[in-house]
Amino acid sequence: MENVVNKKSACLKIKKNLGEKAIILASKLEIVDRELEIRRDDAFIYVPLNRQPSEDELKALREKLPSCEISTKIFHERKKQIAFTELLEDKLPPHLLASLPRAIDFVGDIAIIEIPQELEAYRALVGEAILKTHESVQTVLAKTGAVSGTYRLREFSVIAGKPKTETIHKEYGCQFYVDLAKAYFSPRLCYEHNRVASMVKDGETVIDMFAGVGPFAILIAKKHENVKVYAIDVNPHAVEFLKKNIRLNRVEGKVHPILGDAKQVIEEKLLGMADRVIMNLPEKAIEFVDIACKAIKPKGGIIHFYTFVSGFDSLENMKLKLVEAVEKCGRKVEVLFSRFVRATAPYEWQAVIDAKIL
Repeated sequence: MENVVNKKSACLKIKKNLGEKAIILASKLEIVDRELEIRRDDAFIYVPLNRQPSEDELKALREKLPSCEISTKIFHERKKQIAFTELLEDKLPPHLLASLPRAIDFVGDIAIIEIPQELEAYRALVGEAILKTHESVQTVLAKTGAVSGTYRLREFSVIAGKPKTETIHKEYGCQFYVDLAKAYFSPRLCYEHNRVASMVKDGETVIDMFAGVGPFAILIAKKHENVKVYAIDVNPHAVEFLKKNIRLNRVEGKVHPILGDAKQVIEEKLLGMADRVIMNLPEKAIEFVDIACKAIKPKGGIIHFYTFVSGFDSLENMKLKLVEAVEKCGRKVEVLFSRFVRATAPYEWQAVIDAKIL
């Protein structure tokens, strides 16, 4: 039996329902001890700290988490994580080791990787190595095509574990039923989901034009007591999962799922109703700027515009294109913020531009 090493440490004690928020705040302050495992009991979680927080750090924590306490507990040291690549060092020809994928996406208990052509014959070995080194993973999927089609779907093949594409994914205290073969979902957008949700103000009406299974819409509803979110998607499978996720996260009455084309839905039902519009369809969002402007209230509002930027273009150029598209609709625009969200291909990035429509 493996010996478990215990260590006494200062810790942050917080009620369970605030645990994720506490971990994020403590991580930002760089006071979490990553070598120790977080402890839980029926009512609280205990986050091990690498040092006693300063007075300013304690003040910052208590502003967001008034009920938090600094305590002391015995913690288990974390097991050293073995990389799946280490398990393959004596199973693959040496010249192929450099081709092993380094990036793994995790959606619930599913791991997703891209297998290079030269490793096709070893895909099952790669999958089994990932299963062995990630205890929470039950299925390993390999991408077998690019995101494509109206529903933005990608083809996968199971290379290890249970033959499934459906799972429950957890993110910022929300849970999402997801079927990767039937509805688009990217765990790499979790920061954006939280960033946008944190910007929403109480009393706002939000239109999520391409809502998918609801990661933006549901997190907004969970974070804010008095909001109304119209979550639109053209994919019937995505909308069915969205409805399940609304019930699962108990945000009925705040998130309103709508099946249909965003242009048509807004034109028929939602003209001039939004304080904020989310446009997460990077390959085609520019084509929907006119209807997004019509959705924004006459007094103005915010759009979160997602797009792709290639190596032959620039983010500055995409801002100019957005401004031009808005002005064609007869409205004024002020760019508030922009950033690259993630790399999507060699020399291609997904970017976001936040703009105020006047």
